[in-house]
Amino acid sequence: LVLILAVPAWAQDIDRIQVLTQQEFRLLSEDLGGALSYRPQIPTAPLGITGFDIGIAITGAKLNNEEIFERATSDDAPSTLPIPTLRAHKGLPLGFDIGLMYAQIPGSDIKYYGGELKYAFVSGNVALPAIGLRGSFTKVSGIDQIDFDTRSLDLSISKGFVVATPYAGIGRVWVNSDPKGTAGLRKEDFELDKFFLGLGLKFGLFNLNLEGDRTGDVSAFSAKVGLRF
Repeated sequence: LVLILAVPAWAQDIDRIQVLTQQEFRLLSEDLGGALSYRPQIPTAPLGITGFDIGIAITGAKLNNEEIFERATSDDAPSTLPIPTLRAHKGLPLGFDIGLMYAQIPGSDIKYYGGELKYAFVSGNVALPAIGLRGSFTKVSGIDQIDFDTRSLDLSISKGFVVATPYAGIGRVWVNSDPKGTAGLRKEDFELDKFFLGLGLKFGLFNLNLEGDRTGDVSAFSAKVGLRF
């Protein structure tokens, strides 16, 4: 809520990419990939077959090419994009978890959904951290001029200490950004490096998760509140 109030609402959509050069379209796509790719927002340790994690989150993603973003819209765009999301994770047998998320940018038609499948090949215990491999994706809609999606793979680690569970991870994001009906611009397919650090805090059923992330040149901070059981 603090991030939503602190960031000016973006009341326009990406509807003027025809004014961009190919290089500018690439930079715009890199910002979109960094802002709209999947963020874990949960420690690595598996939830277990009966486990659930359900919450709401807000991410502030700081764009690296604000001027190009503004040129691609019909009005001002914020330097930090507010992204509220609904998120749910479910534990599966053998150290697997699945997750789903949905987001819509305030004041904009841009929305996206995503999902993950995580395998904790080291489940963790009192002495050992949990280590896991995650595959994830996002699919964006509401941008009439661009067909946009991302796929991600990351390796993460977490270790619980009483109510706190710090975690960290590294990964790679594959971005597909395809201009539609715009002469002179061609499709961009590229990869972005990803790094993230987080902290999960659990008080009974209540769960608070804080996460910092850098994907490509886009830095982001996320906070999630919800229930974990």
